[in-house]
Amino acid sequence: MAVEPIFKSVGRTIVSVAQQTALEAADPVPLGIKTPLRAGSGSDGVFAMHTGLIDQISDNLRNLVLTNHGERLGLYDFGANLQPLMTELVADPSVESEAMSRIRTTAGKYMPHVSLETFSTRTEHSQNQHTGKIVLRMTYGVPTLNISGRVIEVVFYVM
Repeated sequence: MAVEPIFKSVGRTIVSVAQQTALEAADPVPLGIKTPLRAGSGSDGVFAMHTGLIDQISDNLRNLVLTNHGERLGLYDFGANLQPLMTELVADPSVESEAMSRIRTTAGKYMPHVSLETFSTRTEHSQNQHTGKIVLRMTYGVPTLNISGRVIEVVFYVM
């Protein structure tokens, strides 16, 4: 008596593999929530999501620079803690080196994969003479991804 083979679970056909690959390419995998928070659309879910790794890293670095000590629950020292320096930066340009040091220290601790390249600040009083706008411009890279020369700008308002 011969045993008849059953071919139900032998493998997947080329067509089914191609269809699955097309479905995966159509819906990119979400990596993290975009900030500032906004409603999601399509496959995002409740909140809009980042699907590109470099966009997520950029968003995380911006949040790291904008966060002050004590603002992150459970991680008191998270963030560059720049807000206390901003009023001094308007009057004393030597404070810029302290800001760079704080950013370098916190990025080294919480985002060691990021390589900070350049740093500059500019102060504007164009909208109101009593309110200052300080713009921090940073160039960074991610050596493990062969990415360099990415720029983010972070804005602080001081009185």
